[in-house]
Amino acid sequence: MAFEEFLDEVGGLGKFQILQFVLILPSLMITVCQILLENFTAAVPHHRCWVHILDNATVSGNDTGILSPDVLLRISIPLDSNLKPEKCRRFLHPQWQLLHLNGTFPNMTDLDTEPCVDGWVFDHSLFSSTIVTEWDFVCDHQSQKPVAQSMFMAGMLVGGFIYGHLSDRWLMESARWLIITNKPDEGLKELKKVAHRNGMKNAEATLNMEGLRVIMQEELEIAQMKTTVFDLFRTPNLRKRICLLFFVRFGTTIPLYGIFINLQHFGSNIFLVQVIFGALTGLIRCLIPPVLNHMGRRPTQTLLMVLVGLSILANTFVPQEMQTVRVTMASVGMGCVAASNTSISVHFAELLPTLVRAKATGIDMMASRCGAALAPLLMTLAVYLPTLPWIIYGVCPIIAGLLVLLQPETRHLPLPDTIQDVEDKKQFSRKVNEKDFCIKVTKF
Repeated sequence: MAFEEFLDEVGGLGKFQILQFVLILPSLMITVCQILLENFTAAVPHHRCWVHILDNATVSGNDTGILSPDVLLRISIPLDSNLKPEKCRRFLHPQWQLLHLNGTFPNMTDLDTEPCVDGWVFDHSLFSSTIVTEWDFVCDHQSQKPVAQSMFMAGMLVGGFIYGHLSDRWLMESARWLIITNKPDEGLKELKKVAHRNGMKNAEATLNMEGLRVIMQEELEIAQMKTTVFDLFRTPNLRKRICLLFFVRFGTTIPLYGIFINLQHFGSNIFLVQVIFGALTGLIRCLIPPVLNHMGRRPTQTLLMVLVGLSILANTFVPQEMQTVRVTMASVGMGCVAASNTSISVHFAELLPTLVRAKATGIDMMASRCGAALAPLLMTLAVYLPTLPWIIYGVCPIIAGLLVLLQPETRHLPLPDTIQDVEDKKQFSRKVNEKDFCIKVTKF
């Protein structure tokens, strides 16, 4: 906890911290853009069965103009319950008698139909090509689209494990982490760089090894012990925290990616929906820090996650024709799920000690990637019940929001540095209050 005193000396939020944020932002944006591409590369255009009388090149070339394409479509493709051409079936034979009905609609169930045995005709006016049009991921094969998307997300999980170990750290190491992992010389060096970039000219006098050992004596003694990922689960309080964080992150990531890669479900113009979601997400992520400081971590997360679940569940009862209502409710869900992920990241850092925080971040990433891989795979359940995937997307964040209440509140508390800080939380809180009191007395 004494590390907070060094941060006051070098500048808690200055040019250095802003530079770090600016440098890491492009890599995050590229990753998100790649995921959002799934809405366009895997879009499902309007389609119908291929029929010989309408789509055969020879027949079309010899067309005398007596029968229009609309007429040929009417005798070849049955209508669905919304009086629109069926997407997955065609008449076994051309139904010429339908031309003499003068606008009335017969009972299509009495007419012989068959699946699209000769393939499909896709509308290329909006998308020239997608994986759906290339590989016919429609009708009986529609479940293969979410499987392909799930494999893409699973690749991100595998890639995170591989390239996380191979990549060089091009940003500066965390000074707190260096000190806690028994590298005080390197930690002081980084702190001096931060102080220099933040313009703190008087910090050089206080940033020395003697002062470090006096202020962080207990933390440096504990840092002599080597830690592994198994240390996250050895002690009861830390084990409880990491397990709850795993399930909360998992339960929140599922609806995030469920909405993220299924924008077509909410509106016909996915370009407009993307712009709305993007603007709303950016705005809410900027507004969430003051809300966290005012309401606290636990109530904010729970409220946001419950709103996510309710908005998704309510949207399952809104008809597809009510596009404005669907987009509005989806925007509420998207904004809340983005805000909840931001709040989870803040709470995550404040719940886990610095000594094992890097290892815990790997667990957190695994939970996030598992949720991302499962989210598209749940869409395969739509063949049994179209609303079933969305019901699951809605229930998961509500459960996750309730689990947050089992975690301790961390608002206005300094970051824990060691596992012992987590286990002796009452004693630690008392020690922090006494230390703050002493600092205030000596300053004034």
